[in-house]
Amino acid sequence: METVIKTRNLSKRFNETVALDSCSFTIKKGEVFGYLGPSGAGKTTTIKLLSGQLHSDQGEIEVLGKSPFDETIKEKIGIMSDNSGLYEKATVYDNLKLFAEIYRLPAERIDQVLHDVGLYEEKKKSVEKLSKGMKQRLIFARTILHGPKLLFLDEPTANLDPSTAEEVRDLIRQMKENGTTVFLTTHNMEEADEMCDRIALLNKGHIIECGSPYELKLKYAKKQVQVTSNMGKESLTLAKSALIDYLQKCEEIIMIHSIEPSLKEVFLTLTEEGR
Repeated sequence: METVIKTRNLSKRFNETVALDSCSFTIKKGEVFGYLGPSGAGKTTTIKLLSGQLHSDQGEIEVLGKSPFDETIKEKIGIMSDNSGLYEKATVYDNLKLFAEIYRLPAERIDQVLHDVGLYEEKKKSVEKLSKGMKQRLIFARTILHGPKLLFLDEPTANLDPSTAEEVRDLIRQMKENGTTVFLTTHNMEEADEMCDRIALLNKGHIIECGSPYELKLKYAKKQVQVTSNMGKESLTLAKSALIDYLQKCEEIIMIHSIEPSLKEVFLTLTEEGR
């Protein structure tokens, strides 16, 4: 598969504060790549480095086969952050029209994107009259207006109600289905587990683990099983031989399955260990 982002030994310091320290990862085309870590771990700094908003102190960055400072890259990426401002007094349509003119896009593209995000019926409404969820969808519409190949989404569902958050996740899924690569930061572990193909766990500027949610949960699973039998339901930490001995004592086995940690439990375990 085509490599969209590649970093090697990426490092960034702000005075005496180390934001990133020798971070290396690769992201393939069409992936939703989760970049998770506690507040202050270096997530937003990474996005700024990858999108050409900051220079690294050392290391190599390749985005869509080029330097992030290459001018041709700017039109191929979209960035959605928690401080993406909207013109409150302007209409939904006019907010997008301004950016369409910057990207030299036809007016038809605005209507198409408004249909995609479910805001076409609200196109003549001023932004200040929109609900919080609608505003988030409008920000997303602006982010994808120019059809970017790569999306940087910095906590796109933060502070949204469950229904609106799911609408935003549906939009992300649509972009993935169309071949867009997504670099996603989130504090919602359930969201990361559901949405991401692979995840990098960041702590104090270091990538401490990387893999699919399934791989990470399997790697850090405890050797436990839950057995439901005529003797009741029990969670047991047993070696294989001990489990066999236990099962032989039961007259009837109703159910048996392994106990895996949630992604949240893996995250907390690793970040606590790194303190």
